[in-house]
Amino acid sequence: MRRWLLLVCSVALACLTAPVTAQEDRLAAVLGDFHARYGFPGATAAIALPDGTVVTAATGLADVEAGRAMTPETPMLAASIGKSFVAATVLALETEARLSRDDLLSAHLGDRPWFDALPNAEDITINHLLHHTSGLPDHVHLPEFQAEWAGLVGGPAFDAQDLTGFVTGREPLFEAGQAWAYSDTGYVLLGLVIEEVTGQGWHEAVRTRLLGPLELGSTVPSDRPDLPGLAVGYVDPDNPFGLPARTADAEGELLWNPAVESAGGGFASTSADLVRWGHLLFGGDAMEAPYLDRLLDGVPVDPDAPGILYGAGVAIYSDTPRGPVYGHGGWIPAYVSSLRHYADHGLTVAFQVNTDVGIADDTSDLVPALEAALADLAISLIR
Repeated sequence: MRRWLLLVCSVALACLTAPVTAQEDRLAAVLGDFHARYGFPGATAAIALPDGTVVTAATGLADVEAGRAMTPETPMLAASIGKSFVAATVLALETEARLSRDDLLSAHLGDRPWFDALPNAEDITINHLLHHTSGLPDHVHLPEFQAEWAGLVGGPAFDAQDLTGFVTGREPLFEAGQAWAYSDTGYVLLGLVIEEVTGQGWHEAVRTRLLGPLELGSTVPSDRPDLPGLAVGYVDPDNPFGLPARTADAEGELLWNPAVESAGGGFASTSADLVRWGHLLFGGDAMEAPYLDRLLDGVPVDPDAPGILYGAGVAIYSDTPRGPVYGHGGWIPAYVSSLRHYADHGLTVAFQVNTDVGIADDTSDLVPALEAALADLAISLIR
C-alpha cells in the first residue's frame, strides 16, 4: 500500500512539474534568442501566472570576465521599480492614519533648515510627490549632480539631504499639481516623510510592512557596494557619470555606492521576486486593507498621450492591444529592469539585464521589444 501511495505521489508530482518545466523552457528560449540578437551580457526573466505560479529563466553571464553564469536567483539593482515599494508604504501609512495623501509636505518636513528653499515648498502635497506633479526638478539629470557623482567613484554616497540640495533654490518646473514631470527628488522626499512619521529608516518601514509579510526575501536594500551575489553591471565607457565600463571590482563589489539612489529606488532584487511583488500588488493582495483605488488613481503624463497615466508609484497604460498594463521600469547605470502586469489576463512579467548600453541613450529597442515578446509568451501560456 505504501509503495502504491508513493507511486501515486510521484506521478502527481511529475504531472505538476512537467508543464512548469515546459513553460520554463519556452521562457528560456525567448530570453536566449534576445541574448543572441542583442548581445547583452546576461538577463533574467520571470512570469507570474494567474494562480501565482512563477516561471523563471536566465541567460548569459553575471560576470563576463569571471565566466559566472547568470541564474534566476542572481540579483541586480532594481532601480526605480523601488518607487512602487515606497509608494505602497505611503499608502499603508495612510491606512494606519499616520499621514494622508492630502497632507502638505510642510506638515512633515517643514522644520528642516533647507525646506523653504525647495521649489513650491509651501504648496506640495504627499499626493503630488507620489504622482510626480510637484513641479520639482529631477536631480538625477542635473549636470551638477552628474559631475559630483563622477567624483564619488570609490567614495561615500550622497544622503537624502545632499540630494535635495541639488534642487533647492531652483525655480519650479510648474505650479504644484498643474502638470507632470518625473522627479526622483520627490521620492527622496517621500523617504524622509516615511522616516518622520514612523521613526524608522525608510528601508525598514518597507520591510516591516511589505517585504517581510509578503516573503520577498530576495529583495534587499541597495545601501552599500558589497551586495552578495549581485550581477556585475556594464556601461558605455562614455557614460556621463564617469564610471568604468565594468562597474564592479574583481570580487564583484560595486565601484560606487548605490545608496546614492535613496528612496528614488533603493533595492536589489531578482526577476522572480519582482514578479511576485507585481502579482500581489496589482492583484490587490499586497496589503490587508483595500488600496487599489488609491494605487491606480492616475494622472495624465502628457496631453498628447491620454492613455498613459501615473498612479502612486505605478505607470498605467490604459489602452494597449493587450488591455490595461500596470508597472514600472528601472534604470540605474549598468542595470535595467522592467515590471509589467497585464490586468485583463492576470499575468505579471519581469526581467532584468546587467547592462544599460544602448538603453540609457535610447539607441536600442531591447526593452520594448523584450517586454512585448514576454507579454505574448505569457498570454500564450494560459490559452
